[in-house]
Amino acid sequence: MDPEKVHEIAMDKIARGLIPGNEVPLEYDSVELFGVHFPNRLGLAAGFDKNALAVNNWHRFGFGFIEIGTVTWHPQPGNDRPRLFRLPDDKALINRMGFNNDGATAVAGRLAKSASKIPVGVNLGKSKITPLEEAHEDYRQSFEVLQSLGDYFVVNVSSPNTPGLRSLQDREPLIRIFEALRTVNATKPMFVKVAPDLAESALEEILGVAIEMKLTGIIATNTTISREGLKTKNEKLKAQAGGLSGKPVYKISNDSLEFLAKNKPMEMILQGVGGVFDRADYDTKRRLGAELVQLYTGWIYGGPGLIPSILNG
Repeated sequence: MDPEKVHEIAMDKIARGLIPGNEVPLEYDSVELFGVHFPNRLGLAAGFDKNALAVNNWHRFGFGFIEIGTVTWHPQPGNDRPRLFRLPDDKALINRMGFNNDGATAVAGRLAKSASKIPVGVNLGKSKITPLEEAHEDYRQSFEVLQSLGDYFVVNVSSPNTPGLRSLQDREPLIRIFEALRTVNATKPMFVKVAPDLAESALEEILGVAIEMKLTGIIATNTTISREGLKTKNEKLKAQAGGLSGKPVYKISNDSLEFLAKNKPMEMILQGVGGVFDRADYDTKRRLGAELVQLYTGWIYGGPGLIPSILNG
């Protein structure tokens, strides 16, 4: 079946509580960070529950938190299908979804009616129709309607699937975005999510912005545009445009995480994401400096029982 069709069927069943999960709340290595209690440090990354459809049910699978989105100000259908591809030989996915979502106002309405038992992060992106020079206003409008509904917020400027978006990782546009968000709410925990394809000099610049803007932290990393070292023999599949996630991102995301951990101020929180499939992967992210760990592709390949198996070793 088409991977996106499978995803839609699974999301519908999860939202309706029809997929059995771990009903016992997992308090493994629970922690309080930036004033928020996390029952455990392992969460579901943005991109799975884009529209906050199943917020009430994610705790049932053992997750310590959930990041919804990416949410944009304007509702948008995303890129043309097919736009999601599995590479099982590499335990990887390629996606070029293009921030398909119902828009900030609709997602805010849904979150307002929900009652999540675990913290909810909200991942914000730029609407495709918004010019790059007006990106800060697009993020600001989304944040304005969602600000009271998330435990933390993420500025996503690192998806490869919105034209020009990654240019917003540069110093000036990034500062403009966070300044706009601070005019709405200066106290909400705020993260920036970075690409794994950045040189150390670019990571250093983003770290400088994060320090200057007093951000809570950085999420390392998004998907990669690299196709290096893939085992998949199907050249057409490998050549699909989009971001690559899963096992092939593990090392480069760890390199970014390690660099940021060595250079950040002590109080800055790092979240590690990219290629987490088992306990060893989780432990490595933690050792490299991640206070919180996220996964996405690993859960697709590992199934609903994966989180308890990772947390219980």
